[in-house]
Parts: sequence; structure tokens; C-alpha cells
Amino acid sequence: MELIGTLIIGAIAGWLGSQIFSGGSLGLIGNIVVGILGSFVGYWLLGKLGISLGTGILGAVLTGALGAIVILAIVNLLFKGKPK
Repeated sequence: MELIGTLIIGAIAGWLGSQIFSGGSLGLIGNIVVGILGSFVGYWLLGKLGISLGTGILGAVLTGALGAIVILAIVNLLFKGKPK
């Protein structure tokens, strides 16, 4: 059950991050991956800053979305600026 919950929270966080960071949508699977990786990045980054967005599902989604935005910004800087 935890795996399904993680995938659902990751999908929501990735989707939310892609909505806030315009042009960052990667589809359902991409949003799940970015959301899960974004959770790790978000928890690490907020931990370094001494900030907590709360506990529970809402805190996990917001932290994952923040991390997803960071990941999407880095991916955008690395790959969007290069000519095809």
C-alpha cells in the first residue's frame, strides 16, 4: 500500500510542479518520476534551510512539488537552451 501511496503522491507533486513551472509537463510517468525525485530534493533542500512544510499528505505533496520545480528548472536550463 505504501508503494501505491508514494506513486500517487509523486504523480500529484510532479503534476503540480509542472503546472507551476510552465512548459515542464513530462506526461504521467514523467510526472511521477519527477515528483518522487522532487520529494527527495525538496526534503533535502528544506532540511538544509531548516524549513518544514508540515507533515502528512499535504506536506509531502507540497515538498515534492517544490523539489519537482527545482528539478524542472535544472532540466530546462540544461536541455532547452541547446539547439536541436
